[in-house]
Amino acid sequence: MNEERLRRVRQRVRPFRDFPVPGVLFRDISPLLKDPAAFRTLIDLLEDHVRASFPQIDFIAGERLDSRGFLIGPPLAQRLGVGFVPIRKKGKLPGPTESVSYSLEYGKAELEIQSDAVEPGQKVIIVDDLLATGGTMCAACELMKRLKAEVLECLVIIELKLLKGSEKLKSVPFYSLLQYD
Repeated sequence: MNEERLRRVRQRVRPFRDFPVPGVLFRDISPLLKDPAAFRTLIDLLEDHVRASFPQIDFIAGERLDSRGFLIGPPLAQRLGVGFVPIRKKGKLPGPTESVSYSLEYGKAELEIQSDAVEPGQKVIIVDDLLATGGTMCAACELMKRLKAEVLECLVIIELKLLKGSEKLKSVPFYSLLQYD
């Protein structure tokens, strides 16, 4: 049953060669987002995984509003009956924030979170659409660490295995729904 559901999701991921730069094979989830049945299946699979793995969580945290991964966190949080916490590019959140800079595949960036987004000891799962080199996910984990939250897991739809981003997460549990070489 899970294999059929995974296949339904995988069929909605399309490759684009040489995007955003020559030599990169981009995995596009836009077809997945515009297919209500496939998107529901994606959220079902993620919900099933989280419920089976973690009896108690407080928040889902999602990365970068400009990223497609940000579209996954709120529906998953709603299904689980927990809150959603945004992690954004620097300068996009009001009030006091914590920020961290990190390296991307194509340069440098900075992420931030509101200083009161989570309380010390609260249990958080960080979600994103894709894990490549791991820079963004490591930065999100660092932000949670600064707020003294407990990161239960980093959860992504797609993992690009050849880039070995999950190795950078070290002791933080990691789960990917789909893997590509």
